[in-house]
Amino acid sequence: MDPGRVFLEESRRYLVDEYAVKIRLCLGELSDDDLWWRPNDQSNSIGNLLLHLAGNVRQWIVSGIGGAPDTRHRQTEFDERGPMPREEVLRRFDGALVEVDRVLRGLDPAVLGESRLIQGRDTNVLRAVYHVVEHFGMHTGQIVYITKLRTGRDLAFYRDAGGLAIEDWRTRGGV
Repeated sequence: MDPGRVFLEESRRYLVDEYAVKIRLCLGELSDDDLWWRPNDQSNSIGNLLLHLAGNVRQWIVSGIGGAPDTRHRQTEFDERGPMPREEVLRRFDGALVEVDRVLRGLDPAVLGESRLIQGRDTNVLRAVYHVVEHFGMHTGQIVYITKLRTGRDLAFYRDAGGLAIEDWRTRGGV
């Protein structure tokens, strides 16, 4: 298989499958108050992180790679303090993932080396996708951590099978 196609498929899998499922499982453990809780003014709530992830993937992939207009207002993602309804936050988050999946699924691997100007930065398509996957993974980890802080529970995404980590998040998330 073409390495470029493998890269794009793995990027889709992480964004739309693994990270999104883990985030959804976290949200299922949290109240609306937990969604907007922040430990201090310098930290983000899970609600802010979801708005930020939606804005980031739209700007970098849907707009920067896919060519859609860039309508992002980044600071508003962090200024929101709630109580934006959970359903609206999820509508934006899920909508962004549908759009990013469409762009990545239709992307020809031959364009991975093409230049793009995204968020005022000179980059290329491969770097842009790589940035988004890394960025999404980092914030997924923050969401998992905040969920554990708020609930005091193990989220049981994995179980040990004699040194092998079994991915229980897949079956719990319907994957």
